[in-house]
Amino acid sequence: MPNSLTIHLTNNTPHPSVWAYITGLALQKSCARLILTAAGEPYYPPSPPKILQPLAVDCAIPLGPPGHTTAVTIPQIAGGRIWFSAHRKLTFLLNPGGPGGGAALVEPSVLNPTDPNADVDFAFCEFTLNADQLFANISYVDFVPRLPIALTLQEGGGRVQHVSGMAEDGLERVCRGLREQAGRDGRPWDKLVVEREGRPLRVLSPTHGGAVGASFEGYFEPLVEQAWNKYRESHGPVLRINTQAGPGIVDGQVGKGSDELVVGGEPFCRPTTADILGCNSGPFATGPSPVRNAIIPRLAAAFQRSCIADVAEHPSQPGTFYRCEPTNHYSRIVHECNLDRKGYAFAYDDVQPDGGEDQSGKVNAGDPKVFIVAVGGSGAYIGDRMP
Repeated sequence: MPNSLTIHLTNNTPHPSVWAYITGLALQKSCARLILTAAGEPYYPPSPPKILQPLAVDCAIPLGPPGHTTAVTIPQIAGGRIWFSAHRKLTFLLNPGGPGGGAALVEPSVLNPTDPNADVDFAFCEFTLNADQLFANISYVDFVPRLPIALTLQEGGGRVQHVSGMAEDGLERVCRGLREQAGRDGRPWDKLVVEREGRPLRVLSPTHGGAVGASFEGYFEPLVEQAWNKYRESHGPVLRINTQAGPGIVDGQVGKGSDELVVGGEPFCRPTTADILGCNSGPFATGPSPVRNAIIPRLAAAFQRSCIADVAEHPSQPGTFYRCEPTNHYSRIVHECNLDRKGYAFAYDDVQPDGGEDQSGKVNAGDPKVFIVAVGGSGAYIGDRMP
């Protein structure tokens, strides 16, 4: 694995004013906060004397006209993001007390209406480059942007991995699907659409529905009841979860006289809708038990995909996802609107059966040779070839 990697940033939008920003923690600098400058040089901002201070240098990398590719070289980075904005630059701010004695970075927020980026058309993908591999993915865990992102990775041996993302009108398709679903079940899926000047700017995940007055309280509780009834010891069926780790396949049932689902010896109380959407609270909060921590992603994913009471063995195949009500229609629609149906729509969307087809929109390799990140959707493609 090289100590650095060149990333090719391609402007596939019709707009001449598009910028990229690359942020993360520099692994070779004691995980100090890193952001590339407009010239592509690493910048390690020092800790400021007070909160919400501006960057001292320009960190907006211009992508040039439509169809143009800009190459930048990054060192090894953990928790990296490649941000894009169109028409307007993003605002990043600094707080004191960051990692490695440097600054803490205040990143753009889609939830804070007073954030200086609230009205900016922006998107990001996530990546890590360390001593073992490059791992990158497109993410819809928080929101669907108007700017689609596609990833292409060529390995040293020549194999190409590609994640197509959405087409140019992907956000409009997501909005249409959510509005239609709201008309069918009366739930506030349509309120997740954030508009500016009469057109969609982004769509929030239902995890963040509270920010736009979209309450899903009580939504998943009927599914939880179905699951608890199915796996009660007196009824017979046993829940089986392949932890895909040391514990192997573990069984689960709701015991007689109990209201806990015990899987692999670990008790799980009934999750609420908030627990299911967030994947990190209530029974899905991780802790010191490696067995429980291996069960949680697979159990949470089975609830998100509404297959928990439909099939008894998990992780299950994609054909079992989102076919029972209630389900996470945001996640369902997001996958349907991606050209190859891939992309993180919730925190554990990388859960898949052994040998199953990846759902998460990731590329990874221990010998990355060419890494292309394209924004705009018009140049997205499906297939085992370079653009």
